[in-house]
Amino acid sequence: MDQIDYKIMSLLHENSRIPFAELGRIIGMTQPAVKERVRRLEEQGIITGYHASISQEKLGKHTTAFVMFRTKQCAAFIDFCKQSPEVTDMYRISGEYNYMLKVVTRSTEELVAFSERTGDFGFSYTLIVLTAPFEQKMMLEEEKIF
Repeated sequence: MDQIDYKIMSLLHENSRIPFAELGRIIGMTQPAVKERVRRLEEQGIITGYHASISQEKLGKHTTAFVMFRTKQCAAFIDFCKQSPEVTDMYRISGEYNYMLKVVTRSTEELVAFSERTGDFGFSYTLIVLTAPFEQKMMLEEEKIF
């Protein structure tokens, strides 16, 4: 990967719907050359998908929490979380807890109801998000982009 690939990834991270012609104009390459670079990044598994950023607030989801969870029923707990619309992300972690969940609900009352439904699986510790100064930060090093 070179600096051009990093710039392409940075621009796609900002707007995954940017046309190849626009990418080429910004980078100073032809549309077919940019398209080929993107195709190569996809084939290498560096670009793994394209996603829409959806406003939780506009969907009426005003409460976000991270739930640390300890369970001995891992398979059943994973299945429960897959079926729970409140759980947007699930991570297997090290330490005292073995899972960390990102849970998004309409209210703290819904968060409590979700927490009560998890009781049969084990013990949880909940951290409610007060603000999110940034999310989905670009993970490429700035000096490689410019």
